[in-house]
Amino acid sequence: MREELQQSIKRLVNFMNFAQSFFRRKNPFKELAVTLISSLKGMLTIRQKQKMIKYRVNYHKYQLHKMESLIAESNEHTFLKGKNLNQLR
Repeated sequence: MREELQQSIKRLVNFMNFAQSFFRRKNPFKELAVTLISSLKGMLTIRQKQKMIKYRVNYHKYQLHKMESLIAESNEHTFLKGKNLNQLR
């Protein structure tokens, strides 16, 4: 009976050592705090990110429109071009 009690105490102490080393290596409370802070920062800066994304979308639309107008300008089959020669070709 006494040996069984000593054995179970050794197992419990061994488990506590494993748990303590785990908490030293990977601190779940610290990871939780870091995750919470990063999510709060993301929520607070979402308006700024949204403005930046809108700017990028509008800029790419502008670039696409400019490219389409240049392609249409140099196309000989469009009705606006007529019989003018393209100097670049």
